[in-house]
Amino acid sequence: MSDERIIVGLDIGTTKICTVIGEVASDGVLDIIGEGTVPSDGLRKGVVVNLERTIAAVKQSVAAAQRVAGVEVGSAWVGVAGSHLKALTSHGMTAIRRGYDVTRADVERTIENARAVPLEANLEVLHVIPQEYVVDGNDGIKDPIGMSGVRLEVDVHIVAGAQGPLQNLRRCATDAGVAVDGMVVQALASGLAVLNPGEQELTTLLIDIGGGTTDVGVFRRGTLAHSAVIPLGGEHITQDISQLLRIPPDEAERVKRRYGVALPELADRDVELEVANPNYTASISTFELAQVIRPRVVEILDLVRRDIEQRMGALELLAGNVVITGGASLMPGVEQVANERFRLPVRIGKPDGVSGLADVVASPAHATAVGLVRYGMAQGLASGATSRRPERSPAEAAAGEGIFGRIKNILKDFF
Repeated sequence: MSDERIIVGLDIGTTKICTVIGEVASDGVLDIIGEGTVPSDGLRKGVVVNLERTIAAVKQSVAAAQRVAGVEVGSAWVGVAGSHLKALTSHGMTAIRRGYDVTRADVERTIENARAVPLEANLEVLHVIPQEYVVDGNDGIKDPIGMSGVRLEVDVHIVAGAQGPLQNLRRCATDAGVAVDGMVVQALASGLAVLNPGEQELTTLLIDIGGGTTDVGVFRRGTLAHSAVIPLGGEHITQDISQLLRIPPDEAERVKRRYGVALPELADRDVELEVANPNYTASISTFELAQVIRPRVVEILDLVRRDIEQRMGALELLAGNVVITGGASLMPGVEQVANERFRLPVRIGKPDGVSGLADVVASPAHATAVGLVRYGMAQGLASGATSRRPERSPAEAAAGEGIFGRIKNILKDFF
């Protein structure tokens, strides 16, 4: 029987809903076999505000991906964004019996001790990600199993979300006929999709500028060391254009996509836009349009810097480079503005390292959905889709090392 299996990523975003179907072979190759993207208008700043519209859009997105892939999707890994997400770093310690080596049970007990921190009653823990281990005062250890010592310590990055928004997100998937394999913060998922091997060894700042929010992740020595959500995104640039030109948001989005640049120096001063509605006619050059767009991009990037420096210290001393992804990063000039604001090497991140329909998902807008598939791949769990090829046996599907072992595998396999 083939070990190939199906894993699905479902990115339920503010402006779009994207489903990506991946097939993983026994040799570790990830083939993208299906993709479906549809507009979304049932969320605000990453949080569901209209269940009916969102459920309908999820159904459309999943159906489009199924048609391409020739499979029936049973379940998916779902991305999570929104300012309801909370993140913190916690420390845990466990005593090791003298004369005994560190075991997996010791590691899991240490992580559980680090996880035992007081949280608000309405928060649900999504991730507990080990940073590094310390054995008898010796730090920088990635895998302490088998080492000798009497004290094991660990720092973990904990990410939690409000139960209400999370439950609404789950309902959008389940009511669309898709069971939820798990929920993954978008910063982690996008990092799994776009960071290259060289960046995995550095401290890298990942910025995913979506429609309603900007997701921030700091990846250090291969793990997610910090995450945050900025409640601004590409939709706010659209709103700025809509208010300036007094045109509907849909028309403002069209203007932004076709003519928008984040750096006025890149705009063609000779191009004039005339935008008309029943009561008003406006004329604006692409240079003037860029002067409207740039301040909002600068605001988003400056809020990212402020969050990092409040939590982790001076950005220039912390990070070696910046990777920007997400749909809004497609706008010309974003990379240059970020380089100016951060004074660090900056690049636009696109999903890489996949086969199959690689060209279809080779866009920053697909970073989260592809990363969700990679996360599921690292977990070693099939999605429950019906593949054209044999699925894993129940015994294979049940095999595993527990949630903490699978979390460690994410970091080991991909970072």
